[in-house]
Amino acid sequence: MEDANTSLLLKRPVNLKVIVTTRWKEEMQQQLQAQISQLDNQMQQIEMQGQRAISEIQKQSVSPPGAQTTQQIDNIQLQVNQKKSEFLERKNQFLQQMQQVQTVELEQEVVQGQMESFFRVEKGDNLVKKLNVEIVIRDGVIEEIRGEI
Repeated sequence: MEDANTSLLLKRPVNLKVIVTTRWKEEMQQQLQAQISQLDNQMQQIEMQGQRAISEIQKQSVSPPGAQTTQQIDNIQLQVNQKKSEFLERKNQFLQQMQQVQTVELEQEVVQGQMESFFRVEKGDNLVKKLNVEIVIRDGVIEEIRGEI
């Protein structure tokens, strides 16, 4: 009687590479610009929320403000500044990515991300070769699948 357990289904990462085209550069720039605009809006919102919270505290407190009120205001301002700092750091990363997109040469392959796929292995298969798979696309269309499927 033959052994029924002759193969196994596994999951592997698949690298997704794109061939740089003018269209890809334009789309990447638009995506990054949209993310930068969204961060700018979030920074404005956090600033406004902080100012509203500070105004509320000032309205409810006695004049001149006591130590507790001053501490509350300082805490809110600190939180707002920390959030804005996080947003600025992310914005700088997006700006750097935009610069990289502008300088990358046409027809060059760039890693876009990773996906997963299932694959079957059997006794005698070269696992290393089966794990090294990548997809190359140009303007959204698969040009090549590299590695053992």
